[in-house]
Amino acid sequence: MKNLRVLAVAAMLGLGPVAVAQQTETSLSYYLPADASYNNTIPTPKEILGYNVGEWHVSHDQLVMYVRQMAELSDRMEIVEYARTHENRPLYLLTITSPENLRNIEQIKAQHKKLTDPAQSGSLDISKMPAVVWMGYSVHGNEPSGSNAALLALYHLAAAQGPEIDKLLSETVILLDPSINPDGLNRFASWVNTHRGKNLVTDANSAEFDEAWPRGRTNHYWFDLNRDWLPLQHPESKGRLAKFHEWKPNVLTDHHEMGTNSTFFFQPGIPSRNHPLTPESNFKLTQKIGDFHAKALDKIGSFYFTEENYDDFYYGKGSTYPDANGAVGILFEQASSRGHAQESENGVLTFPFTIRNQFTTTLSTLQAAQAMREELLAHQRSFYKDALNESKKAGTKAYVFGSEKDKARAYHLAEIIKQHQIEVYRPKEAFKINNTTYTPENAYIILTEQPQYKLIEAMFEKRTTFQDSLFYDISAWTFPLAFDLEHAALSSRNYKPTQLGLKVENLSFPKGEIAGGRSDYAYAFEWHDYYAPRALNTLFEHGITARVATDKFTTAEGKQYDYGTILIPVTGQSISSEALQQVLQEVATNNGIRIHALNTGFNPQGIKLGSPMMQTLEQPKILMLMGDGVNSYDVGEAWHLLDNRFDMKPTMVKTNDFNRIGLNRYNVIVMADGNYNTISKDKLRNWVLQGGTVIGMGEAAQWLADNGIGNIRFKRTEPDTAAQKPYADMANTTGAQVIGGAIFETNLDLTHPLAYGYTDAQLPIFRSNTLFMERSKSPYANPVMYTANPLMAGYISDPNLELLRNSAAVDVSAVGAGKVIAMPDNPNFRAFWYGTNKLFLNSIFFGQIINSRSARADEEAH
Repeated sequence: MKNLRVLAVAAMLGLGPVAVAQQTETSLSYYLPADASYNNTIPTPKEILGYNVGEWHVSHDQLVMYVRQMAELSDRMEIVEYARTHENRPLYLLTITSPENLRNIEQIKAQHKKLTDPAQSGSLDISKMPAVVWMGYSVHGNEPSGSNAALLALYHLAAAQGPEIDKLLSETVILLDPSINPDGLNRFASWVNTHRGKNLVTDANSAEFDEAWPRGRTNHYWFDLNRDWLPLQHPESKGRLAKFHEWKPNVLTDHHEMGTNSTFFFQPGIPSRNHPLTPESNFKLTQKIGDFHAKALDKIGSFYFTEENYDDFYYGKGSTYPDANGAVGILFEQASSRGHAQESENGVLTFPFTIRNQFTTTLSTLQAAQAMREELLAHQRSFYKDALNESKKAGTKAYVFGSEKDKARAYHLAEIIKQHQIEVYRPKEAFKINNTTYTPENAYIILTEQPQYKLIEAMFEKRTTFQDSLFYDISAWTFPLAFDLEHAALSSRNYKPTQLGLKVENLSFPKGEIAGGRSDYAYAFEWHDYYAPRALNTLFEHGITARVATDKFTTAEGKQYDYGTILIPVTGQSISSEALQQVLQEVATNNGIRIHALNTGFNPQGIKLGSPMMQTLEQPKILMLMGDGVNSYDVGEAWHLLDNRFDMKPTMVKTNDFNRIGLNRYNVIVMADGNYNTISKDKLRNWVLQGGTVIGMGEAAQWLADNGIGNIRFKRTEPDTAAQKPYADMANTTGAQVIGGAIFETNLDLTHPLAYGYTDAQLPIFRSNTLFMERSKSPYANPVMYTANPLMAGYISDPNLELLRNSAAVDVSAVGAGKVIAMPDNPNFRAFWYGTNKLFLNSIFFGQIINSRSARADEEAH
């Protein structure tokens, strides 16, 4: 009785039962509904894990053990592995429903998917169909209350007895994803469990609450998987989305955590920050579901808020993506204990308390889905019917995109689009629009008259006007701009149905080949292809010497070669001409590039193959700084690009170790966005003076400028102090000056080594900061410049737009024999910004060959 009184007081205060969780063996009663009875043949989490839920943070292997055990013992559950993480951990999805429904699950699934097909959905009797609810937990690994609540959800759904649970399982199909980010969850659980004492320490200064860099939020490559629902760059996301579209759920929950001093949030968010493509009915349904959460949280005495903060704008988030797919996405944000128990403004916040709120809203979601079942099913049916009707009235009938010189980039965009269940076609024959020719070989067409019309528009639109000026995430993500592809919106005036060719059922990676057979003289391939850098690095790995053309040339056969063409001599190599051909054939196939056999060094036009302008290249030996002070997202994106996509081997070095290691083995240092005050600026400068190339991105470029490493200048921005303003408006006023993420136009100098491989002088760049780099006094130091009217898509305030006009996007300066390359923007953003990857890779491969005399002249001009 005493323990029950302690629990009641703790609940009223918004606290968790620190002492009770340690002293009692009946802690499940803290979480579970008081009026529910349970099958005692189904093991509790403690009976399998050896501890009560909330006493320790569950590791992923323990969670997997419990998930598998429940699926084996319960006739209400089926389990499937839908993906493996980068660290080879399994991701599971459980299908939970009545035994009768499970026996007919494939028919239920097929019938449910018909709701998304306007040609079939009208004939369905939704009164007899179950609602489908997707429960997703802890996409951020250091927001663990979700995955730990999943233990309770599994136990409750497997063991609860009585007519109430029977009715719920009969009228719903529950898809439960207990850990969306296994690698991050395991990293975090290991930290906090390692730093937990027998007696819980609640002091916020404890090491338990200050996990080591890069922390457990992200996946193996330090990506935020909650931003990957649209880009689909990681195995976790690809596998999950395939299951999402296999089922097309009606409701999807996304369980998160926020700051320790907060309470609990559930959607809807701020109404003015919904994406305009989302129908109003979605917001109203979200509000109605919210009533169920409010009642449930009131019942256990938990404080909460809703329709404040957060938004539903970026469709790449887990709680927003469903809104463009006929479902209702629900975000939950629980104040985080970040360990086992931590002092907060509201008292001691315990881990069990955070778990209970997540479990309580799991149950309230299911209660809402059951009560609103027909309404949710009707919404899904109407969503796709309305979307198709809108598409028929829309001015844009199709989108076309492609690339004549680089089929791989177009292939990868088509690959993403198809994963979103959007139909993709090839042109039937070549056609020209806006001075660009699109062919069946290099282009794809997306008809807008599809059930996925809303998602198509979300991926292709270039929105620059908004109801609100604040964004929780990015304000633009236009995919053809991200991929820097030729593209066009086709209206009824310039699109004819006869232009449509075959539907793409199975995408094929571009075919590579050696043109012209074996050569005893030389081979060449152009730098336009996306995977040309991987091809070159593979040659280096085989010890093969290569050169780069710093000017154009034309062979006797009339083939024109652009700046940046890679030349591979046959003589002087460490392998025979036969072995060289074999390596090149493999390289061409693996990278989808065309390598040309050359039989003479005399070219009728342009430079000759033996020209001094054919410069010998060194293999990049890359040191990439990481650790405290460095933006883990940005360095992770660079690491993922080099390691996962281009098979390169950067050496990752902690900033704390930089001062003690030798640098002689490296010729490139990559500094992602961050603060580098712990490293020796003199050591770095001396290394550059001796010939090294340092690449500084984001705040790293600012750090290089502040420390006089390179001749980089940034514009100074002054705060607006012109007039007195209301204090209540401060957050919105200052927030409106943030560039959360938008797309801007730049101009390239196509003759500069950093622009090798580009064919169009216009390059869209993603920007998410307010670093504005001044134009150099030298005419050669800024190969990439923002245009006079740079905004292409997204939000930017007028003062920031003025600062951005005609500013420098890249600065190259000499420091002795070395180079400093400054990029205020992130060219590798979230792994799907394919269009600017080449800027980053060119800095790595060609920084060494930028003309030293010219660079020194630039230095003087600065």
